Amino acid sequence: MTWFGLVVALVALAGCSPADSTAAPTARATSTTPGPTPEPEPAPATVEVTEVDDVLGDLDVPWGLAFLPDGQAVVTLRDEAGLVLVGPDGAATDVTGPGADDLADLVVPGGEGGLLGVAVLGSTGTAVDLALYATAADDNRVLRGTLDGSVLGGLRPILTGVAKAGNHDGGRLAVGPDDFLYVTTGDAGNPPSAQDPDSLNGKILRITADGDPAPGNPDEGSPVWSLGHRNVQGLGWAPDGRMFASEFGQNTWDELNLIEPGGNYGWPQVEGMGEEFVEPLAVWATSDASPSGLAVTDEAVYLAGLRGERLWRVPLTEDGVGTPQALLAGERGRLRAVEPAPDGSLWVVTGNTDGRGDVRDGDDRILRVVVD
Repeated sequence: MTWFGLVVALVALAGCSPADSTAAPTARATSTTPGPTPEPEPAPATVEVTEVDDVLGDLDVPWGLAFLPDGQAVVTLRDEAGLVLVGPDGAATDVTGPGADDLADLVVPGGEGGLLGVAVLGSTGTAVDLALYATAADDNRVLRGTLDGSVLGGLRPILTGVAKAGNHDGGRLAVGPDDFLYVTTGDAGNPPSAQDPDSLNGKILRITADGDPAPGNPDEGSPVWSLGHRNVQGLGWAPDGRMFASEFGQNTWDELNLIEPGGNYGWPQVEGMGEEFVEPLAVWATSDASPSGLAVTDEAVYLAGLRGERLWRVPLTEDGVGTPQALLAGERGRLRAVEPAPDGSLWVVTGNTDGRGDVRDGDDRILRVVVD
């Protein structure tokens, strides 16, 4: 029996299997968007990968990826502390300007820290406001700047004081359907901080584009949206408003979670299932997943697996998720990020040059993946 088969079997015996489409009751599905929301179309139980193409190769520790309104993607390079623009045809352009100089001066890469997540806050004409998650000399912080063409204007911090470490730095940024910025932080090697409501670490934060706590947060005046996280590195929303997050486990279980405002996800008291806290929708042995980036389409949640070296697909159901399916297993090595592309494909970022993978000729890559 594979590790994944063992996970499914053990959780099924406990009465809450990740393969059970009723694993998440309707009461646990939450939406940050007011008013009626559409029900998802029934997702196929399995799909096939019909295309895998290299968009761009020879990238040095790519980490975050976000699509711009013009169809290009902006990609962060963790250790180089730089940005590159990537067109649908694979054309690459280095980002320059005062903001690029700011990153070179500010970012202090080390371990899992460096230039991490990126998100698009909005745009006016050719100017696009970006948020960037960066490891500085004393902390992890979120920076804001305006990209016009390939020139990034000067950066200003909108969130500071997130403890940094050689690992568990979080770093994913995403704009939700409510237009607020969501920020994932790790416990930075200090597990109790995840349960401390006054700490920014071990949390998912929800802030405005200027860095203030967003209106409607569980605790007014606090940026904390959920707590009890070890190291969330993937965020996404289904069409009906459900918010999902991928989380690294320690030695036993990685998790896919449905995020509830104010929810406590148990770390460090619990890894995986735990009755006193919000339970995950699905769990994997850490050798099978180590989930980093996450993408949600109309039919499924996709998780990029680092140690597991596969792209996990978890079909959406009306009130939960279906049986996880492994795609690209072992074919391209470690997978760092995944994002839905404007053409309906998935762009997947490999993670073999991060010091923990087996570097292949042409690594690291951005892959264009089509499933059907």
